[in-house]
Amino acid sequence: MSTTPTQHVTNMIVWPRLSSTSILVSRNQGLSMGGTVGNLKFKMGNFRQRLRVAGCPELKVNTRTSSQTGSKKLKRAKKSEVNFLPGFPEGKTQHDLDIERSVLVSEMKKRKVDWRQIDEMMFNTFSLRRKEIVEDEPLVAQVKERWPALFSERQVEAEFARLTSVDLKGSLFAGLDQYLERFLELYKTKSGIAGLTRLIKCLDDDSSTQRKRTVLLLGLPHFLKEDPSHIFKTVEPTDIEDTFTKGMKVGIVTVKGEDIIDVLVVLEEAVVLSNLRDVPSAISMLMGLLFALNIDYPKELKYTFEIIQKVLMNIGGRQCSSL
Repeated sequence: MSTTPTQHVTNMIVWPRLSSTSILVSRNQGLSMGGTVGNLKFKMGNFRQRLRVAGCPELKVNTRTSSQTGSKKLKRAKKSEVNFLPGFPEGKTQHDLDIERSVLVSEMKKRKVDWRQIDEMMFNTFSLRRKEIVEDEPLVAQVKERWPALFSERQVEAEFARLTSVDLKGSLFAGLDQYLERFLELYKTKSGIAGLTRLIKCLDDDSSTQRKRTVLLLGLPHFLKEDPSHIFKTVEPTDIEDTFTKGMKVGIVTVKGEDIIDVLVVLEEAVVLSNLRDVPSAISMLMGLLFALNIDYPKELKYTFEIIQKVLMNIGGRQCSSL
């Protein structure tokens, strides 16, 4: 769990303490608040130092040695993960967990995979996987080679829950349904944006909830004045994979003939998930993988991903960046 309190958490702790004391009056409210917040941050600093000395991985990973010079990129939770870099299970060493990882890889090569066993081994090796991903920052292809089970819908959902304690698809779909009509009304007011107008017209033929969810997600980059080609692409079944994934770091590819044949998730110019039912499902898997692989949101799509995470999924919300 993160040891650095956010401003929202700080206010939740401080205001009840202040309101229960007799010193809080309107003329010294700011002084009391500032002093209490400073006191809380000082205590949290001491707490983090004790955790660092005790070997807490989330704090130890950023410890600098005397031989290191220059700036060092901080490895910390950026998407409100609550279990960012856990320690190894009690009584387990890195060697023990790596042996279990090897067994997991072998199991995934079988014609008939025992998914119950895979679930258990993925749960047991979570701390090793996070250590490798956070500390070593491997390429997606390297992670896929060492942890093939992670690139399945079942395990993307499980890993996301381990990281955030939130249901991946449930949170996204609930948020989509909650804000569906409001977003579509906003889209209709932007008649000068051709991409949004075209998407809204699609609802004339099919106004199902599923189609509305898709329109909401496809319309976000247009509405937020970002380039949708950085994340969404439509191809034909005959198109070559290496061609349409070239230059695509993060994205969703819809394979379409007369109807939608497949929806793919692309990371680092390679298809990492396929056979997805629709765009909302693909977006949920993309978000899950970005969390699981500790990949930063593309700068070109900063606002789009913030809306998906903080508004639709209600993770680390309260405030988004200003446009």
